[in-house]
Amino acid sequence: MSEKRHGAVTSRGNPLTVLGSPLKPGDIAPDFKLAANDMSQVTLQDSAGKVRLISVVPSLDTGVCDAQTRRFNEEAANFGENVAVLTVSADLPFAQKRWCGAAGIDRVQTLSDHRDMNFGNAYGTHIEELRLEQRSVFVVDAADTVRYVEYVPEIGQHPDYEAALTAVRESLSQ
Repeated sequence: MSEKRHGAVTSRGNPLTVLGSPLKPGDIAPDFKLAANDMSQVTLQDSAGKVRLISVVPSLDTGVCDAQTRRFNEEAANFGENVAVLTVSADLPFAQKRWCGAAGIDRVQTLSDHRDMNFGNAYGTHIEELRLEQRSVFVVDAADTVRYVEYVPEIGQHPDYEAALTAVRESLSQ
């Protein structure tokens, strides 16, 4: 049974339950199986050897999630081929594809955890009551070690973009 953390995130101040144990820097990043926009399966190992910035959002069709994904899409251009930027949500792959087309997102790979929430359970982001992901950011280095973790405590708040981007730069220089 997955760890249950009541109150690990709030929505408009109301506590919610998050499933899965939280990760911390130094942990080995758990593998995952997510659906790409074309329904193909994507795992952590598909970006092996690269630094991964994993941006996790509740739903791309909300303002903060939209802004978060657009921000990391813009920043992705500065990192080059040695960084993979992934956005994970429980949105259906078809909705993610539509959103990316409308938003002009071309540097971030959107991935869906809708099938079984295995990413959310492994990374400690699965909001039980909503079957959505807790907003969070992970930076995983080329050796699959977690270098940065942020679990945003209020579902409607932005993550600390600068801290995440600094962690990517530091991981590239190691």
